[in-house]
Amino acid sequence: MKKVLYLIVIFAVNISFAQDYSSVIKSYLQQNRSQYSLEQQDVSDISIVSQSFSKSLQAQNVYVAQRYQGITVFNSNSPFVIKDGSVVNAKLSFTENAAVKVNSTSPSISAVNAISKAANWLGLQNPSNLNLIETVSDRSYIFSNGNISQNNIPVELVYQKMEDTGALKLAWDLSIYLIDSTHYYNVRIDALTGVLLATDDWVASCNFGEGAHSHASAESILFSDKNSNSSIAPMGGTAYRVFALPLIGPNDGDDQLVSDPADPIASPFGWHDVDGVPGAEFTTTRGNNVLAQEDANGNNGNGMLADGGAGLLFDFAYDLPRAPAAFREAAITNLFYVNNMMHDIMFQYGFDEVSGNFQLKNYSALGLGGDFVFADAQDGSGLNNANFSTPPDGGAPRMQMYLWSAPGDVLGTLMNVNGGPLAGEYLAMDSNFINGTPLPTTAITEDLVLVVDDNAGSSTDPNDGCDTILNSAEINGKIAVVRWGGCNGPFKMTKVEAAGAIAVVVVYNLPTDPIAMLGGGSNLSIPCIMIYQSDGEAIITALLNGDTVNATLRDDGSGNDPFQRDGDLDNVIIAHEYGHGISNRLTGGPSASSCLQNQEQMGEGWSDYFGYILTMKATDVSTDPRGTGTYAVGEGIAGRGLRTKPYTTDFALNDFTYNSIKTQVAPHGVGSVWATMLWDLTWDLIDEYGFDPDIYNGSGGNNISLQLVIDGMKLQPCSPGFVDGRDAIIEADLIANGGANRCLIWRAFANRGLGVSATQGSTNSKSDGTEAFDVPPGCELGVSDNGADEINFIVFPNPSNGEINIKSKYDVGDATISIFDMNGRKVFSQEVELRQNASVNASGLNTGIYLMQIESADRSQTTKLIIN
Repeated sequence: MKKVLYLIVIFAVNISFAQDYSSVIKSYLQQNRSQYSLEQQDVSDISIVSQSFSKSLQAQNVYVAQRYQGITVFNSNSPFVIKDGSVVNAKLSFTENAAVKVNSTSPSISAVNAISKAANWLGLQNPSNLNLIETVSDRSYIFSNGNISQNNIPVELVYQKMEDTGALKLAWDLSIYLIDSTHYYNVRIDALTGVLLATDDWVASCNFGEGAHSHASAESILFSDKNSNSSIAPMGGTAYRVFALPLIGPNDGDDQLVSDPADPIASPFGWHDVDGVPGAEFTTTRGNNVLAQEDANGNNGNGMLADGGAGLLFDFAYDLPRAPAAFREAAITNLFYVNNMMHDIMFQYGFDEVSGNFQLKNYSALGLGGDFVFADAQDGSGLNNANFSTPPDGGAPRMQMYLWSAPGDVLGTLMNVNGGPLAGEYLAMDSNFINGTPLPTTAITEDLVLVVDDNAGSSTDPNDGCDTILNSAEINGKIAVVRWGGCNGPFKMTKVEAAGAIAVVVVYNLPTDPIAMLGGGSNLSIPCIMIYQSDGEAIITALLNGDTVNATLRDDGSGNDPFQRDGDLDNVIIAHEYGHGISNRLTGGPSASSCLQNQEQMGEGWSDYFGYILTMKATDVSTDPRGTGTYAVGEGIAGRGLRTKPYTTDFALNDFTYNSIKTQVAPHGVGSVWATMLWDLTWDLIDEYGFDPDIYNGSGGNNISLQLVIDGMKLQPCSPGFVDGRDAIIEADLIANGGANRCLIWRAFANRGLGVSATQGSTNSKSDGTEAFDVPPGCELGVSDNGADEINFIVFPNPSNGEINIKSKYDVGDATISIFDMNGRKVFSQEVELRQNASVNASGLNTGIYLMQIESADRSQTTKLIIN
């Protein structure tokens, strides 16, 4: 049934796409030129770049570019929302009085010469074997890669707006994807002089490894048992052993076998299809949405894919903790799974084929196909990082996931448990006591014995060895097990050695990486190692139960190599990277991949937000701290992660406001302020509507938030700032929900300094904005959103040409009619006598969506008003 519905949706979208909205948009621009300070010639030559139907908005999203004499103004893509044949929202990125700002209409250097100029400016070798492959138009060409790019090189004549002067310089726009994938340059070369005018990079490199990271946490770092690998028989079809969403990663729960996770709407032929005919074309981690493979040598070549065989059973063991190279097929499987889940989930919220999503074959035949995600697992070209490249629709993106160095000192597999349910290798940290004894390379094999003390001192743990040891006889000649903390480390080790232990295994008392134990004056003659809290507590439990646990300790040399974690298991990082593709394809439309290159842009914030909302659980609360990349950096799920502050509604832990972007580093710090605001908004909506664990079709506040964020991206202009992003979300709620959440949204943003009076200045600067904490009238706390408790007044016709009638259920006497635009500014006000009916003339208002507030002495109501 779902597949039938899918085909019906495709049919409906195809019908709507066939409509030409050029005349509607031109008429709107003509009527509203003065509002945007545009000249006649600024709006006479436009081009519809792309359009799509939004199910959530029940409207057309149409992206329009400004041209002068047929040449496109770069990054002028502007979103228009058309509903019932009228423009109900528009955000223009047009240049005013373009005719006097252009410097030429004819280039002096050729398109092919522009490629050579670009290579020189970028420090690349001179292109060779550069051949013309296709002439798209008399101003647009495609050349071969010239041995400097992974892809063919498109070149188009455009106008580049110069930020310092506002001039429009004739330029060649071209893109070069470096062979090593580190950069996907999109540049404008002056078509008269050959000078490099502007450089954008379509690779969003997150540079996660920068800066120190906190390791405070309240959760265990590793939950997987040594030999758990519990199998759940698949119910038929496909099955993948993964850290299933909403798990953050291995620090949040065990791996599990997930059966048939492909969504029948978003991926109607499954994850391994590429031809739109029932039946998988591949038994590997390859399909219509993503090709996941290892790239350990970092050459973007044809690495190993995980193979599920004819039964598509991708059941590969993780057995953490161990070196990532030991579980490559499992890592590839998790990377394949999360990428496909991102595709399927976001499809439901409007990141679909016609909106520029990532698919080899577009089943609807809308949008451009051929652009599934190349996802490289355990990529050897970097460390402590991840990135995602997003070319325009039809160009395949690449996700590169790297390995991560464990924080602090290196770890090795310094202990083995020999037999029994706990058998296996254990990562440990050797001690660094002054005058201590390192772990020898020759094996020490004995039974483990738990230290028991009389607990007579200040310590409250009878197994930390801080007080008089009671079981010296059992410890003598054995390997002692003791908890860390409670007293001086060397002091307790000396006591354990005096009890006759031949070695000590210390169980860390925090759920983070073991540490190299420090201290002086110990003169220890026995070796001491520290193991993970989760591993050690399992051993302590077994010993308390009377089980015999035999272990071997030795320096196996593994500690000489850095212990690493695999970013392919950190679902938040994978979602974050995929999120760059979403925000880049939706802002300015799928053909504009350079709309998020300004300084006050929120790309990193949207990406963090996606990672969090897809890992929310019903047990979460708003004040819980959340961090990005907690698994990769060795933290529990309550760790701060890679940002300067955790995400939480608790201002004591995160006090970011709009002004904070002035001191935060761009783009990651700036983005984290935006994600903080979105996180607050999400929790406010959850407080209002509850949490729904059904991320596909739920109706909870989390679902509403995700939909508003996706729709907001479609409504905001190219190069948006915070105020643009806020307004787009408010407008999305107005169009989709009649403004039901208007006041809630305003309060959420105003609480973080993005209130009505906030100004963003130039979006190319993060330093010239001003925060404000005010909300529109009627949105103060304690006032019902939009006065929706009771309908007192009926406004008609609506939509209206400005002649507005009001019918009242009550004789309210004198009343004030106020009309506000979506930025909360009052644009109309009139006093009326409202006994049964009244009329006002607001025909001077521009076409668009407004809010009409009707107030009397004892009644008020706010109503959405559309002016045609």
